[in-house]
Amino acid sequence: MREILGRRRRLLSRRNDKGPELLGAALTFATEWQWPVLPGVAPDPQGRARCACPDPECTVPGAHPFDPGLLAATTDERMVRWWWGNRPTAPILLATGATGGAAPCAVSLPALAASRALTLLDRRGMRLGPVVAAPTRWALLVKPYSMEQLGELLYAKDFVPGSLRFHGEGGYLALPPSETGQGAIRWERAPLPGSAKPWVPDVEAVVDAVVDALTRTGVSAPEL
Repeated sequence: MREILGRRRRLLSRRNDKGPELLGAALTFATEWQWPVLPGVAPDPQGRARCACPDPECTVPGAHPFDPGLLAATTDERMVRWWWGNRPTAPILLATGATGGAAPCAVSLPALAASRALTLLDRRGMRLGPVVAAPTRWALLVKPYSMEQLGELLYAKDFVPGSLRFHGEGGYLALPPSETGQGAIRWERAPLPGSAKPWVPDVEAVVDAVVDALTRTGVSAPEL
């Protein structure tokens, strides 16, 4: 029992140590890059695979909005400082496609398929923006798009892997250096240091390249 309690204390200590790092990152996103953010629900300290929200079967523990809701996402420095001052270990959530298109959107796919696809795209000289890596899925940030634009893009394709997910307006994405119930969120491709605002590609270019990499070059993408 002492060993278990000791592990829990060490885990909580490590989370508390990340408080300043999370606040600093949230301020960079909100005030420097004008990406609207909000705190997510933290993982349950009694069990990382569980979520602190009321849903006992939550499928994204510690990686979704709850209180406040997604509509509260903001770029206001005072609000960001207040949130993470009171909840220093809360995951940082980006409200994708929010504030009139100021925030980026994202295309995500399973981690293994994403890793292989990025290798192939690098060989082809495809320019990519920041890539967010969670333990099970990676997300490629793209310029904001409308649902109409996305619908036309997907309709024009003969086949789109069902494992692709699209994080547009009304969606959200956990950003580094958040800790969720599934593990740490990190940059697979970090924004260039010192950049006023990270460059991101058009969604059409990314979807075309990723779908081609997954379907024409033997790279599989399991339905995850």
